[in-house]
Amino acid sequence: MSELSKDEILRYQRHLTLPHFGEAAQLQLKSAKVLVVGAGGLGCPVLQYLAAAGVGTLGIVDDDVVSLSNLQRQILFNESELGRGKAELAAEKLRAMNPHINCVPHATRLGVDNALDLIAQYDFVVDGSDNFPTRYLISDACVLANKPLVYGALYTFQGQASVFNWQGGPTYRCLFPEPPRPEDAPNCSEIGVVGVLPGMIGMIQATEVIKLITGVGEPLTGKLLMFDALTMRQQIVSFQRVPEQAAVTELRLIEYSCGVAQQQSVVEVEPQDLQADRSEYQLLDVREDWERAICALPGAHLPLGLILEGQADFEGIGFDTSKPTYVYCKGGVRSLKAAEAMQAHYGFKQLKSLRGGILGWAAAVDPAMQTY
Repeated sequence: MSELSKDEILRYQRHLTLPHFGEAAQLQLKSAKVLVVGAGGLGCPVLQYLAAAGVGTLGIVDDDVVSLSNLQRQILFNESELGRGKAELAAEKLRAMNPHINCVPHATRLGVDNALDLIAQYDFVVDGSDNFPTRYLISDACVLANKPLVYGALYTFQGQASVFNWQGGPTYRCLFPEPPRPEDAPNCSEIGVVGVLPGMIGMIQATEVIKLITGVGEPLTGKLLMFDALTMRQQIVSFQRVPEQAAVTELRLIEYSCGVAQQQSVVEVEPQDLQADRSEYQLLDVREDWERAICALPGAHLPLGLILEGQADFEGIGFDTSKPTYVYCKGGVRSLKAAEAMQAHYGFKQLKSLRGGILGWAAAVDPAMQTY
């Protein structure tokens, strides 16, 4: 293990004077390799604090680019960097923060074909993802590679964190054997989150990583920390290892449509199909007013909530339940829910949902459209 340079001693002096930490712990941080999956709301604070703490090698897995809607919570980036790849940009910024560390960008999406190879290069893994298939994939890969996993998740004003697969402890599947039913799950791409919450949960994740590397403190293994930002209440729930759930024999990506039941009766159409339709159809936007202010297609508007609550006035917007009707939202999730409700409770006969929502339309038909 290499020694600390004079610059590093000055940089980390507040660590070096900590009881039960000191130079030995700092050298452990310097030699550690940590892979962070996702440079988003959770990944940004995790990366920033681990870089500042002196973790020697940080791997960053993310195939996305910076967008304006990221900046409310992903404070590692700024508006002048819109469109740049997150992994490379994060690595560049972290090196500038701390020239004594090594940052390795992996500008790719974690998948069955690369998860084990990527994870094998590191000592610890941090889950900064935002969807169930990736969470299960990361967990299973860590089990197969025998790597500890530091977990975090967010929902509106609430967050949670835990440590999995540490020294024979429980895994993610021990706590969550199966993902929730799609119809009961929050919409991964459209659910809101208060901007400060990822920072709070991300700092907890970074703290757990430092504890695992240095051996100080008591890690959250076998414990799920739950935090409510509205009340500032924190709760810790204990759980046990379940051998049959912890046993993983192969890596596979689960099929999951977040927020939508797997079986649905409403037809989905591609943006190109809507563009090519020359019939006298009706077009309904089920997003909120603030979303329409950013971008919209010509047509009527009724928020999903009114439709689901049975308070939608379709006559008032001039809709005929017998006419062909297209429904769209941001990503295609709310429109499916709305169309099914319109079919079941309002008597619509010819309903279609726009696959991918207005984001899909912008990508396939109108690249100049401003999106969010």
